[in-house]
Amino acid sequence: MLKKIVITLFCLLGVIVFLYSKDIGVTPSLPTYEDHVELDENSLLKEHLIDDSLIISYVDYGQIFEEGWYDLAKPLFWKTIMRLSEDSCVINIGNTREIIAYFAVKEWNKKTDDQKDKYRDSIRNSRNLDASTRIFMTIGKKNFYTYDNILMDISQGTKVFHDEGVDPWYAQAILMIESPGKLAKSSVGAYGPFQLMPGVARNMGLTVNKYQDDRKDFTKSAIGSSRLIARICIPEAKKILDDRGICYKETDLWFRLFVLHVYHAGAANVAAVVREIGPEDGGMELIQQMWTTKAAKFGNASQNYSQLALAATLILDEILWGC
Repeated sequence: MLKKIVITLFCLLGVIVFLYSKDIGVTPSLPTYEDHVELDENSLLKEHLIDDSLIISYVDYGQIFEEGWYDLAKPLFWKTIMRLSEDSCVINIGNTREIIAYFAVKEWNKKTDDQKDKYRDSIRNSRNLDASTRIFMTIGKKNFYTYDNILMDISQGTKVFHDEGVDPWYAQAILMIESPGKLAKSSVGAYGPFQLMPGVARNMGLTVNKYQDDRKDFTKSAIGSSRLIARICIPEAKKILDDRGICYKETDLWFRLFVLHVYHAGAANVAAVVREIGPEDGGMELIQQMWTTKAAKFGNASQNYSQLALAATLILDEILWGC
């Protein structure tokens, strides 16, 4: 008799839990981290001790050094720009991003248009460059890439992604390049630490209306971003590569950078640029070709996105290890 009563109580408890979960809108959990990516040493969350007291979480980025990404001219160019104050600028060759000279912005602006043109011509002549080669003046962006509190954001963001079953490397990269250290709204309406568009945020389960905007809440924004990566960006990246028979591993750095392009430009625009390139293989070569190829709405900002991610990773290395 007692056994029947116990069984009945357990059944009633199960029904209550089920009904309660439906009332509060509990959704099925995302795939576990083990299900989502092939785990190896490059995808595990690690810890780092800061000032003998603060422990922060981050993702190992060894591939950037092992595979030679750290020595590519364009990421190094953006690393310089991200650390250069806004009152300074560099003169650089557009297609290679080779830095020719540094100027104070005021000093450069004192030059007449004719003097600037002659200076650019002198660079082309000294390097035997075609007359159509573009020579840029690029102003420092240290005021935008403020990394004072970035370690705390990275530690929190990577943990949220990991808990949501999504490769935390993406949180680390996005937080370093999308309005770091501030709550900024873009000209097209993206907002929050992960720069989510209103419609995208809603589709990922966040509330965005005139009364409440979950994008300003760090944890909710991180959850929305992780869902976008897991449900849209990674599957779409795989589809684009699978359609061309290109092999990949989800923990390959080049694949992660490819996914970031989908995050920033959208799958249709990334598919367009891949069609334009017509690659037979993935890897560093494909990413570098994307840096110099335009298609659909995949333009300058899209080309630069993975370059910024690499540059930010190099800066993170300096922040973590003080070198």
